[in-house]
Amino acid sequence: MDAWLVPHLERRRRGVAHPVEDFLFDYYSQRPAALRRWHPGYGTGLVDAPDHLLLKGYVDEAGAATVSAAHVRSQRPLLDGLHALLSATEGRPPRLGCFGMHEWAMVYRHRQEAVRHRAWPLRLGGRGTDRVVESHRIACTHFDAFRFFTDEARPLNTLQPGREDRAAFEQPGCLHAGMDLYKHAFRLTPMVASELVADCFELARDIRVLDMRASPYDLSRLGYAPVRVETPEGRREYVSAQQRFAARGAPLRRRLVEDCERLMAV
Repeated sequence: MDAWLVPHLERRRRGVAHPVEDFLFDYYSQRPAALRRWHPGYGTGLVDAPDHLLLKGYVDEAGAATVSAAHVRSQRPLLDGLHALLSATEGRPPRLGCFGMHEWAMVYRHRQEAVRHRAWPLRLGGRGTDRVVESHRIACTHFDAFRFFTDEARPLNTLQPGREDRAAFEQPGCLHAGMDLYKHAFRLTPMVASELVADCFELARDIRVLDMRASPYDLSRLGYAPVRVETPEGRREYVSAQQRFAARGAPLRRRLVEDCERLMAV
């Protein structure tokens, strides 16, 4: 992880924006320093670990820094909510027909000042991008992508996911649902082992690359060849990658579900 993270942190120190990598720290609230701090998870004590005793959730038990049962019980609303969401998502088959149109819908009939990545040109220009949106079925299941659609694009979505009904829509083929495994994992810190958080981070990083390669932006200057989802060949490439990421995400989602169940029993 550090082989990727250290150069990224150096770019951030120099003030160099990166539309792919910055998402992992700007959209997700986990700071790099917190990501790099190791936790063994609930049930394992650390001897000679005074720094951990300064962290939220830890107590000294028989000379070892340990996540307390009281802290775990205080997180029961979070555990219940994540368990319900992850279990519902896990129980659905992947839906693979969205073709990454969420990023396109975010700039549909856009005003330039409202575009999220203004420094990067649209591969097909504004009108060409609009035509792609209008010629495709938009079927976004993920609220945190849907909420960034332009006002003109929102009615085009065949679904209307909301903030409070995520469990009714989330499905494992969605790229953002796969990336969000990282968010769910770090929200459970320090109750879950950092190895799980790191595995979810690596998945989110790899998915984000596909997410932006399939977007309407031209990121060739960064070395990202586009996945041209406006073409049949590009859509096949996207679906193939989507299937691979769904398969990678499945065991991580299962581990999160199992950890939630173990912690809910405390």
